[in-house]
Amino acid sequence: MAGAPGGDARPVVVVVGGGFGGLNAVRGLRDADVDVVLVDQTNHHLFQPLLYQVATALLPPGDIAPPLRKVLARQRNARVVLGEVTDVDPNAKTVRIALSTGTERTVGYDVLVLAVGATDSYFGHDEWQRFAPPMKTLSHAVRMRSQLLTAFENGASTDDPQERRRWLTIAVVGAGPTGVELAGQIAVMARRTLRDQFTEFDLDDVHIVLLDAAPDVLPPFAPSLRDHTRRVLEGMGVDVRLGRAVDDVDATGVTTRATGSDDATRDRLDAGTVIWAAGVRAAPLAQRLADATGATTDRRGRIVVRPDCTVPGHPEVFVIGDAANLNDLPGIAEPALQEGKYVAEVVRARTSGRPAPGPFRYLDLGTMATISPSDAVADVRGLRLRGLLGKVSWAVVHLAFLVGWRNRASVLLEWAWMLLTGRRSQRVILRGEVGDVPARSTTP
Repeated sequence: MAGAPGGDARPVVVVVGGGFGGLNAVRGLRDADVDVVLVDQTNHHLFQPLLYQVATALLPPGDIAPPLRKVLARQRNARVVLGEVTDVDPNAKTVRIALSTGTERTVGYDVLVLAVGATDSYFGHDEWQRFAPPMKTLSHAVRMRSQLLTAFENGASTDDPQERRRWLTIAVVGAGPTGVELAGQIAVMARRTLRDQFTEFDLDDVHIVLLDAAPDVLPPFAPSLRDHTRRVLEGMGVDVRLGRAVDDVDATGVTTRATGSDDATRDRLDAGTVIWAAGVRAAPLAQRLADATGATTDRRGRIVVRPDCTVPGHPEVFVIGDAANLNDLPGIAEPALQEGKYVAEVVRARTSGRPAPGPFRYLDLGTMATISPSDAVADVRGLRLRGLLGKVSWAVVHLAFLVGWRNRASVLLEWAWMLLTGRRSQRVILRGEVGDVPARSTTP
């Protein structure tokens, strides 16, 4: 492994994070005269936009998470290190890595690319995570799949109507794209996939509640698309409750109140499953880098970077994706992907003696969200699509961004099978995976 730079060794580029930004930065350097070290806590690249489909038993985990070593197998100047970067020393130009072996190692760099992404924000109430797990990683999704399927089984096992009602109530906190997509898929799973398999209760009694403090679903979208989304969700049986801020989450459900009001408007919802899809903030390493460099961070913990994605005063340090605030771009895959490619161009220009490209320019390809197997909304540079046309556009874009032809073919086949038959092949409850999520109480 490359150590501290020096002598006649090739420049060392350390990339932290194998998501959209980090992976595209690494791949963009495949022909550059540099040594690239990619450090990630997991051994796979996660296609996060389809994570909810793993949680709802539609896709197997491997279809959206190709191994990083496989993706980079032919890139001879790249190495993959499984571990977590715990500290950055911008003066010594080193990073500290906690390896998967339990040991630590210091690695030097000439160029550092921080692409660590985001983590869930519980708005100062991290204790809620115990009862309302997030949906950010592959293990989160697999655990959530087990928890959802277990809730249906528990509902079938009890003869107590109140207890059954609690198990069959699923609350999704957050009406952005992730929350909308989760609520829609859970509704389809309950009312189509499982309909002929649970005779102990009526699956129409499954109560899916979508909660948000905002007055609309999908706030970034145009009003016509927001209205369409809400109508379709409610037509699928989803109980959409807007203008409700979360006040508390515990083992038996969630307490909300009207946005901006006092405790007099508190409302209690008993639920067997609560899923958190409400907010994000930059990963903690971004704050540690900001402290070390004196960089400014915004309210979401993102480092405010220069127009070329570098940290002010440190032209050798790039921050991209959800860890960076560059003109307040949205925290979606496309900015990270484009920033990763751009940073690779900058590094290539520097190492070859060519003039650096101009400031980063974002090409807005639009925003999309799926609602049901045959309906999605898309806002593509002013072109507003919904229904089947929106769904086709959504599917084409997501398949195009998936890494690997085998993954694309497998996902397409799973989608087609579900559309034709309503069946989902990934309905396996893994007890070990449920273990990280506390069992929700069966008593009021």
